[in-house]
Amino acid sequence: MAEVPEALGLASEQVHQVLEAASLAPSVHNTQPWRFRVLPDRIELHPDPCHRLPATDPDDRELRLSCGAALFNMRLALQGLGLRPLVSMMPGQDAPGALAIVRRGGTMPLDDEHRALLKAVPRRRTNRRPFHEAPVDPRQRHALVRAAELERSWLHLVSSREERALLKKFVQQAHEIQLHDKTVQAELAAFTGQRPGANDGIPPASAGVRPELQDEWVFRNFQGPERLPGKDYESDPLIVVLCSFYDGPLGELQAGQAMQRVLLAATVRGLSASFLSQPVEVRSVREQLRRSLGGILVPQTVLRLGFSTPVPATPRRPVSELLMEPKGCRS
Repeated sequence: MAEVPEALGLASEQVHQVLEAASLAPSVHNTQPWRFRVLPDRIELHPDPCHRLPATDPDDRELRLSCGAALFNMRLALQGLGLRPLVSMMPGQDAPGALAIVRRGGTMPLDDEHRALLKAVPRRRTNRRPFHEAPVDPRQRHALVRAAELERSWLHLVSSREERALLKKFVQQAHEIQLHDKTVQAELAAFTGQRPGANDGIPPASAGVRPELQDEWVFRNFQGPERLPGKDYESDPLIVVLCSFYDGPLGELQAGQAMQRVLLAATVRGLSASFLSQPVEVRSVREQLRRSLGGILVPQTVLRLGFSTPVPATPRRPVSELLMEPKGCRS
């Protein structure tokens, strides 16, 4: 197994700890589309072209969103070691192909809020099971909105009956388009179901239950078990749309960090979350969703939040597989 190099004044074991935390971020179908180049003065975050989903995510929007979530975890882990992370996003010629560079920006104490978020990193799960009918109270909603704002993004709560009906229509519309796209369905099948020994994808234990016609919202079929009688999905989950203030790769990377902060804030408060990604994955539907939000905000992902029973962790690629060779990069 390759040893993780030292970086940022940290020992090899500490850098391994940072990258392991980064690797616990969510990604579409748990593809884990990130790699890291570790140099003495920096850690570079790169996309992994071998873990793209060209049919589901042809423009790599969700890939960058996932990498943004990994970047937020990396920032938290460095803060947990007493370092202030200095982040350069989309660095260009400073690190060709990288999405971000993280350098040492001095030292900083870990406050209680960031300590709680860091503890939530290994506990966060995408929970595809039915939720309980218990509502998410206003204080919890405010905490989630604040989490997005702290990462320079916007969390739109879908609250009115008209908004919910419109978003439900967008989810259904995009779902039908993807359902009839053989390449999208092939990618879903490739990362779900029984895959012994796989260190990516969604195993049956994490797949939720199979969707049925009576469900209020349309869910993907991740090849989970058939549901037991009376185990229908909840009728009124909290639905939110995470938005950036600008379009393009930088906005997606920024929104990914906000997404992860929202998910960790939810975990701290005992909330479960899963994704309703279909309307942001289909370009035509995404544009309709954007217009419905006023045309200024850029919708990046849709989340379903509520209370549920715990679910097991999905598998993760070992850190040794995520390392890039340091040669050929600027230092």
